Amino acid sequence: MKIVLAPDKFKHCLTAPQVCSVLQEAFRSVYPEAEIISCPMSDGGDGLILSLSGVLDGHLCSLTVSSPVRQPVNASFFVCPSSKTAVIEMASASGLALLSPHQYDPLHNTTYGTGELIRAALDAGADKIILGIGGSAANDGGAGMAQALGFRLLDREGNDLPCGCAPLSELVYIDASHADSRLAKTLFIAACDVDNPLLGENGASRVFAPQKGASPSDIPLLEAALSNLAAVWRRQSMLSPAEMPGDGAAGGLGAGLRAFCHARFRSGADLVMELVGFREILSGADLVVTGEGCTDEQTFHGKLCSRVAEAAQRENIPVMLLSGAVDAPQELLDRYFACVRRVSPRDIPLADALGNAENNLYHAAVSAAAAFPFRQPS
Repeated sequence: MKIVLAPDKFKHCLTAPQVCSVLQEAFRSVYPEAEIISCPMSDGGDGLILSLSGVLDGHLCSLTVSSPVRQPVNASFFVCPSSKTAVIEMASASGLALLSPHQYDPLHNTTYGTGELIRAALDAGADKIILGIGGSAANDGGAGMAQALGFRLLDREGNDLPCGCAPLSELVYIDASHADSRLAKTLFIAACDVDNPLLGENGASRVFAPQKGASPSDIPLLEAALSNLAAVWRRQSMLSPAEMPGDGAAGGLGAGLRAFCHARFRSGADLVMELVGFREILSGADLVVTGEGCTDEQTFHGKLCSRVAEAAQRENIPVMLLSGAVDAPQELLDRYFACVRRVSPRDIPLADALGNAENNLYHAAVSAAAAFPFRQPS
């Protein structure tokens, strides 16, 4: 029997390698003779470097950059000198997890630190940058990133705009004359876990900004600011095509990476599966186990667990989902997963769920493993 463990992180409590360790122990207790393969995964958010560092030949580089509130924060990126490739997690510089709740402010939080990470990767010799863009605290369309890379964002009087989304409502012109010249010679791949557009009902401001602290009255201001930024991009022929699925990722950083860095989009999950050789790992498997902190309808719009399930289904391998919480239509769950188990007991405080995540995951995995109806050899 071969079991492949391919989970994402459980946000705010367990990294993907930690999830794999718990699952390994749980499934080994039920199937001591099974071949169990751990393959910690990511779809482009925090945890991307952990997922790839085991299969890429390189090392971590650490530096101090600006947090979303322009305070110093320690961040790192992974560089592979032999292939001149760098892997950056936007969340390590501009992520919501860096902030206390009272600092959540998508009107003014910035991606400036992400631009500093990119500049450091260029200084390290990278000419290919894989940028995971999940988990952002900002809604600035990558404007702060661009400012760190030398772009000037100017108002009607020719003054530089301050960082953040709100000032973009005053943007009139983007001066690229002092932008880092190495950007034009660098291949950027944006590892994206959502397919949302920049603007509109499913766009960055309306869908994701509330998670970053936006009030209902903030949403129209955020939408108008990003709309003005997009209009300037179009006027200056910086964004072609004008719209793409994924532009709304990370508070519009997806579109910003296209406009300022000519980035290409890749599904973060698909990219990780390709780089770790997931198709080969699946060969001969009897079960794939995946999981995440919370499964909801967004899971089925490009996030890791649904992508893993699709890959396994192509090989006719059943998939088990172990999720901290489950809030998705049963029809979708049945379509993707042979077995779904909620890890955290219902109606308990979030702090208790996070604090007991490891124990709850272990017991849920043991129960699910013991009950799963494995196919009998023909």
